Order: sequence, then structure tokens, then C-alpha cells
Amino acid sequence: MRIARFVVDSDPMYGVVEGEPGSETVTVIHGDPFFNGVERTSVKHKLEDVRLLAPIIPRSKVIGVGRNYAEHAAELGNEVPAQPLLFLKPNTAVVGPGDPVVLPEFSEQVSFEAELCVVIGRICKDVPEERVDDVIFGYTCGNDLTARDVQKTDLQWARAKGFDTSAPLGPWIETELDPEDLNVRGWLNGELRQDGNTRDMIRSVRELVSIVSQAFTLLPGDVIMTGTPAGVGLVSEGDRYEIEIEGIGRLSNPVVRR
Repeated sequence: MRIARFVVDSDPMYGVVEGEPGSETVTVIHGDPFFNGVERTSVKHKLEDVRLLAPIIPRSKVIGVGRNYAEHAAELGNEVPAQPLLFLKPNTAVVGPGDPVVLPEFSEQVSFEAELCVVIGRICKDVPEERVDDVIFGYTCGNDLTARDVQKTDLQWARAKGFDTSAPLGPWIETELDPEDLNVRGWLNGELRQDGNTRDMIRSVRELVSIVSQAFTLLPGDVIMTGTPAGVGLVSEGDRYEIEIEGIGRLSNPVVRR
């Protein structure tokens, strides 16, 4: 099931996206699916007539995982960490499909990172791997934009990873998906730059969720970005980066400087 967050005229709402590409519809659902479940209304819209928003604005946090693909760690001259490398992005970093990524004034080297993202569905702590599926609401595409020059100079990654618009998410949340063998691809201005698969993760999705839950109490709507495959590169004003994850869909964002 594909759960989208969108607007037609003014107030955001949630809906279920159904149908084949080119003829998809969105059926409005009652309230917030994270707390009310998925209860369809009789109201439908053509997908082309709505504006998709970030499928979730986390009430609490976005957790990133660094260097979870060996080839990506190597391309940046880093070793694979002995323990998961976790960091936080604020919820103000989140934007949706088509929203501009605004390059921060303090950086001249911002790079793209296509990632599979896990959306948590219930409050949880210290979740064993065999029960991880019980706490996952679904999956979406994400871009963990990173100010590389600032990442190298700051002792913490808060500015480098957490600047406004550094976490595009979308286009929706897919609730029925096996994350263990999914193609993760990214295109810069139409040129394929990243072409990986989640089976190449150092730590699997279920292992990551379990590990993250040992450090943080996870709340409904929290997002875990699971790492990026090799091929990362820099973006400039006027660029567009598009991410496609098998079984989910495509997330596309232009890049601007203000």
C-alpha cells in the first residue's frame, strides 16, 4: 500500500495511491494513519491533480547511518566503522518531492546520497531483530545531502548533515516491501550516478533498526536513513537529483542557491 501526504487546495491530508502509472488516483483517508489506521473516505483525486508533500514530517527525529556500504566508504577514503555510525537530522531538514534543495551559504561542496528510508510506525525501544517488522510502518526514498567541506572541518556533523532542505523524502510510503534486495539508483541531470542494491549493505535494515532502537526510543513517524551506495558526487545550483528505489517510486528535487 502506498500512503501519500498531499494538498489539493490548502490543508495537507493523507491518501492511498492506487492504479497504474499514468492513471493513478489518491483516495483520501481519515486523519493520520500513524494513529488512526488507514480508513478510506469516498473522496478521490487524480494523482496529477494533487501536490505531493513529504510523506512524513517526523515529530521527533531523522536518524542517519553513515558508511553502511563498503564501496561508498572506500570512495571517500574511509574505513568501514566497527560500530554503526549514527547521526541526527532535525525535522526542519525534511522536504518533499519537487521541493528545492537550498544550498547553504556556508558550504561550496554539497553532495547527494540516495538512500532507502525506514518509517517507524509505533513507539519502541530495544527491539530485537526478529521483531523489527512489527514496528515498521513502511519505506520511502530519501536524499541525505551532505556539506562535505563542513563535514571535514566540524567535529560534529550537525551542520554538514542537518541544514534546512538536506533531507528530501518521498514520493510516498510503501507499507508492503521486503527491504533486503532492492535496487537503489540516482540520476544527476538525467545521468546515472548511483546504482546499488540493499543486499550490499554492511548492516541490514532489520539489524539497523534494532541497533538504533538501543540508542533512541523510536516514535511513530521517526525516519531512519539506511546509508548510500557508491557514486556520490556534488550538486550545483540548477541541478536536479532523482532517486528511484525498486518497489517504491521516484523522488526528484531541483537544487537552488538563495
